[in-house]
Amino acid sequence: MNDSKPLVWLPFDPSVLGAPPDALRYEVVVPDQERGLPESAAEVAFYVPPYRFHPYDGEVIAQLPRLQVVQTQTAGVDHLRGLVPAGVRLCSGRGIHDASTAELALTLILASLRGIPGFVRAQDRGEWAPERRASLADRRVLVVGHGAIGEAIERRLAGFETEVVRVARRARAGVHGVDELPALLPEADVVVLILPVTDETKGLVDAAFLRSMKDGALLVNVARGAIVDTDALVAALHEGRIRAALDVTDPEPLPVGHPLWTAPNLLLSPHVGGDSTAMEPRAHRLVLEQLRRFAVSEELANVVDGSY
Repeated sequence: MNDSKPLVWLPFDPSVLGAPPDALRYEVVVPDQERGLPESAAEVAFYVPPYRFHPYDGEVIAQLPRLQVVQTQTAGVDHLRGLVPAGVRLCSGRGIHDASTAELALTLILASLRGIPGFVRAQDRGEWAPERRASLADRRVLVVGHGAIGEAIERRLAGFETEVVRVARRARAGVHGVDELPALLPEADVVVLILPVTDETKGLVDAAFLRSMKDGALLVNVARGAIVDTDALVAALHEGRIRAALDVTDPEPLPVGHPLWTAPNLLLSPHVGGDSTAMEPRAHRLVLEQLRRFAVSEELANVVDGSY
């Protein structure tokens, strides 16, 4: 194509962006491993992968020799770390999923505490089965991972008469560090995980972490499955001392016959935290803003290091 305008690959029709910059040209491309990449791959400067990432995303990126920017639609970029060539800017979808994921976190908390799964099963049996359950009011909630989504979760908790304790990988004013968790866990009624996966956080929730949680506490994971030691969690659930609600698992998708399917005191959702009607308009706004910045050589937002 020898067009002087940089080429942008989008997974959606550019018309949804409203008025993208005239200084760029666009193609709608959803890579297919079996069909191979179109010839225009040699010209791509800015690439927005499809939302549902694939195991071959790294192979696609490696075949884009003029690539300058990868803009994901996911808040986490762990699936692309080490796959982005030096000199290519990797930008996260920070901000796209705040509302959706925070909503699901509250849904999982409330459904678990108030026993909604049990009521649904009783309804299926045609059984009237009242039960007195814990309220979210008056509970102490640890939000572990106090970034943009953690803040969105806290804002939604504000109307429920809870005490929110903020935890992040590093301590700062008003926020505890992860290293303080051993002292914080025994006093928490609900522990919400919204940390990114790193070498530090992988397996953070192990047998010792779970033993430190108070009796009857609820663990909610809307981050990544690898943050939790699955075997340790299954064992803790069978002990009956804690409960859990997971939107993410390790492995994922959860295979048929996996012990988590039948573990007691557990509510599962299939990694849908960010995937709601709130996602697409926020994704389109972010992509449009990033394209505007790219077109005028302005500093991009959400740049992360994807080389490791």
